[in-house]
Amino acid sequence: MKTTISTLALATALTALPAFADTAETDTMSAPVSQEAPAAWQPEDGDQIVFNVLRKGKEFGTHKISFDVESDDTFTARSDVELKAGLGPITVFKYELDATETWENGKLVGLKGQTNDDGDDEYVEASVDGDSLVIDGSAYSGDAPIGIIPSSHWNIQQAFSSQILSTETGELLDTNVEKIGRETLTIGGEEVETTHYRLQSDLTVDLWYDDKSRWVKLGFEARGQQIDYVLTQLY
Repeated sequence: MKTTISTLALATALTALPAFADTAETDTMSAPVSQEAPAAWQPEDGDQIVFNVLRKGKEFGTHKISFDVESDDTFTARSDVELKAGLGPITVFKYELDATETWENGKLVGLKGQTNDDGDDEYVEASVDGDSLVIDGSAYSGDAPIGIIPSSHWNIQQAFSSQILSTETGELLDTNVEKIGRETLTIGGEEVETTHYRLQSDLTVDLWYDDKSRWVKLGFEARGQQIDYVLTQLY
């Protein structure tokens, strides 16, 4: 993530938010998802995933994904991310992302996203053409393999992928994922059994999914500052 606020420790801590990090050499011939990947969680119409985003335990913004299910085989997932930090009444950092994914028969068939990264505009559009996903983005234009998982985190198959698609710029991001193990989390007063994964790209990100393949937690450290996603309620 680019930023112009280099004089502030706060801004330097935000140079690489997980869903928006862009660094990879493209390899459209590779198989993006392991055959060992579990089935993705399937949304119902109107479902929402809502996280409060914290920086060092303090309010930083929200990350929401809303689902519009048209049929058993077709749905859209819209990510709405709003992050803001300031010094008193002065806003020193602002980030907004609006990205909509279209899914058919378990595959990503369309993506359209716009990002305001503290004044820098990024974009991505993608659609299926033949046997590939054609990307037009601010960081990459070209083909991606059918079946690639976008970097929106809600799909557990991201944790079984060697490459994912940036919902910010369209870049193909090489990843290495480690399974940390089983953990019990408390969400909304309820104990939830989860599996903890560690995804390494240009940033190390910890992700938790429950036994229904629902994304329930995220955390990472950037420049010595901890960023945590806290799920408001189970969905």
